[in-house]
Parts: sequence; structure tokens; C-alpha cells
Amino acid sequence: MNLKNSNQLTEPLAKKPPYGNPLVSHKFGADPYALVYNDRVYLYATNDQFEYDEQGNITENKYGNINTLTVISSDDLVNWTDHGEIKAAGPNGAAKWAVNSWAPAIAHKVIDGKDKFFIYFANNGSNIGVLTSDSPLGPWVDPINKPIISRDVAGVEGVPWLFDPAVLVDDDGTGYLYFGGGIPEGQFEMPNTARSIQLSDDMISVVGEAKPIPAPFMFESGGINKRNGKYYYSYCSNFFTGERPEGAPGAGEIAYLISDNPMGPWTYQKSILKNPGHFFDVSGNNHHAMFEFNGTWYIAYHAQTVSAAMGVSNGYRSTHLNKVYFDENGVIQDIVATMEGVEKVKNLDPFETIPAVTIAWQAGVRVRELENQAQTELRHVLTDINHGDWVGIASADFGDGAQEIIMKLSSETNDSKIEIHLDQLDGELVGTIDVPNTGGSNNWVDVSTAVSTIKGIRDIYFVFKGNADQPLLELASWSFK
Repeated sequence: MNLKNSNQLTEPLAKKPPYGNPLVSHKFGADPYALVYNDRVYLYATNDQFEYDEQGNITENKYGNINTLTVISSDDLVNWTDHGEIKAAGPNGAAKWAVNSWAPAIAHKVIDGKDKFFIYFANNGSNIGVLTSDSPLGPWVDPINKPIISRDVAGVEGVPWLFDPAVLVDDDGTGYLYFGGGIPEGQFEMPNTARSIQLSDDMISVVGEAKPIPAPFMFESGGINKRNGKYYYSYCSNFFTGERPEGAPGAGEIAYLISDNPMGPWTYQKSILKNPGHFFDVSGNNHHAMFEFNGTWYIAYHAQTVSAAMGVSNGYRSTHLNKVYFDENGVIQDIVATMEGVEKVKNLDPFETIPAVTIAWQAGVRVRELENQAQTELRHVLTDINHGDWVGIASADFGDGAQEIIMKLSSETNDSKIEIHLDQLDGELVGTIDVPNTGGSNNWVDVSTAVSTIKGIRDIYFVFKGNADQPLLELASWSFK
């Protein structure tokens, strides 16, 4: 058995225990947008992927090849489940007329007594598409086979970029779509390129004409929220280098306006989130979405922390999460972006069957979608697991005690094992699973082992060990007994 030094573990990228940001580090996720549904937060994002030159070097992210979206979710805000990709645009996507899928916005509405879900996405800056589903995880279809927002929509004249949608379903069930961006020549201070428009009852067409939103130094990343009867329109300011009036947002900052009506009129308030470079020493564009979960407000935003840790920031972005605070007058306080992130809202139940793609921290692993899900009843599994890789789970509540763990896995190697540690990577070793050769990556078996009695609330680390010269196994799920 050709083992490396047993203490030689893969180093995490950017996200290190016990911190919560970025939310995941095994893939990118830009332009996040949140859906709260059935006590769970779903975050949809632009699926940034490395681009390469002819010599195989990673180049600047030009976004032109992106035609899928990516989804993660959590019910505790510290352990995040990877739901893989949504094939949105292109010949393999739901919207075959579209070339790209950027900056998704997600909405839920009950129509004729049934849950319906709507993703609005930017086909680069050209137009905006819509996809529908009966589930937040798809499958997704294009109900109109054309853009919902195009140059044919009244009121979009003078808007350079028809992109970056945001969506609101108001208390009366009426939907509204917000979009736009860019800077007409010379109009840095008041570009007048943000728009709002009412949606039809079925959410897949528009009503009337688009109305302008007077957002100073508007550039991109529109967002919409309702709180205590007030409507908050937020956006990212442009990078104009000239002098700005007092109170105007700085370059690449998130600012907001407020209104008593979803279509305005709007009153500018203030800047609330500085550019990521102010917090993380790596600048870039700034994109956000605010949402309420369990009575607390949060902001999801992106920063190039994972790619910077890899030494290739180059525009590849990862989703972060921090809290939003309001004063007694409903004014949003300045937001502090941190690597610490947010605290848990509940503990994880380790006695349920947990998808292996539910992760708080990790090093070295990847996720793949299964073609044949019959054996696992799961759509995605951990893959590319090598010696020294590991996965961490936060705040598992073992109550009066667990004495056994069961893992569903596959392997075509011998002499691999999974160590179960508590609270830290080199913490107490409570059990070891000897991984059998199951005969291939799609032959799944349940393997169990006794563990030293685990009580109370503990972090769990699964550390993978074996032959250093080859991948060891794939992991579908686990549960304690």
C-alpha cells in the first residue's frame, strides 16, 4: 500500500474551518440570487468555468462560454448541498435560442394551487430568458422559446445591457421584473439604465412598458426586496474615475433606493457594501442579492477568494454570505463582508441520510452528476477523491449518542479507508471504514462500521486515505445510527 505520510492532508482553498465564506470552495458561483422555500435557502449562480489559451494557461474570464447555472442549498447556512448545474442555454439547454446564461433570478409562485418556479437569466447583455419548473431543482423548460425581455419591449430604449434580472412576487401575487445596466456615452452620474416592469399572472410575459429607475452611477446587479411595506431596489455602481458628489456610491459598490410602490417613484438612500477589494484584497465586479430567512436578513455576494487562493483570480468568482442590519427607520446599515460568514441557524441531524455533497469545508474533492440514479436515489456524488482529501460537516447533533456509521460508496481500488474525526482534522478518531473494491464507479454498496460513542453537537471530518497514485472512491451518502 503506497501511502503518503498519514499527516499529509490536502490544503483547503480559501475556505478554512471554522469560517463560513466562501460558501463552497470546490466550484465557483457568481452573481448569486436566493430563493427561500420550505425552510431552505437555495442559491442560484452563474457557473463560472476556467477558460484556457492555446498553451493551456488559464486566461481572464470573458463569460462568453457560460451557458449553465449552478445551484446550492442549505437549511442551516453552514452546510451547503451541491445540486449541480442547470443547462439553461445553448444546444443542450432548455433555451436553445440563447447563447449564454448569466446572473439568474429565481421566483416561486402558487398558480392554480400548484407550486411554480421561475428562473430569469441574462443571455449576455442582449436579452433575458425565462425557465419554469414544478420544483426548485428542475427539470427546467423554456415555456415561450424566446426572450421575455428584448428590444421589442416598450421602455427599454437607451438601455445598453438588457441583463441582470431581479424578480419580486408581491403580497397580492403580482410579479415584477427588474433589469438593465450599462452606461450611455457621457452619462456616468445618471445613466438611467435600470428598469422595472410588471409580469403577467403566469410570470412568463410582461404587462405594459418598462419604467426607469433613477439610480445614481448605475452599472449592473439590480436587486429587489420588500420589507415593512417598503420596496428596496439595490444595484452596483459603475467604475467612473472622476469626482463624485457627496453621498454618491463609490466605484463598484452596492447602493439602494426606496419606494412605497414596486414601480416607483424611487428615492436614493446610500451605499451599503463596498467593492470586494476593500475586504478581500482582490477587486472585481460586485453582484449581490438580499433575502430574509428565519427573521434575519442576509446578503449573498461574490468575490474572487477561491480563484485568488489558486493564484489565478482573473474574474472567477465565488459566493459569500453575511448579515444585513436595519435601523429603527428601516435604513440598511453598512455591511461588513468577512471570511467568517454567518452563524448556523440550526444543527444538522446526522441520523438522517445526508447526501455526501453536503459540505461545510473540504479539500480536494469534486462533485459529479450520476447518469444512472437508480442505485443511490441521489443525483450527485463526491468524486475525484484522493489520498489526503477530506470533507468537514458542521454542528451535527448526536444527542445521547451514535455508535455506527453507514456510507454508500463505490470504488475500484483496494486498501482505501475513510477515517472519521471529531471537531478538527486531527481530532479524536472515532472510527474507520475499510473501503471495499465494489467493481467500478457506478456499483454502489452500503458499508458500515462501529464508532466510539459520539454525543452532543460535534463537527465531523471524513479523511480519505489510500494509494497515493490513483483516485480512491466515490461517496454518495452517509448516516449515523
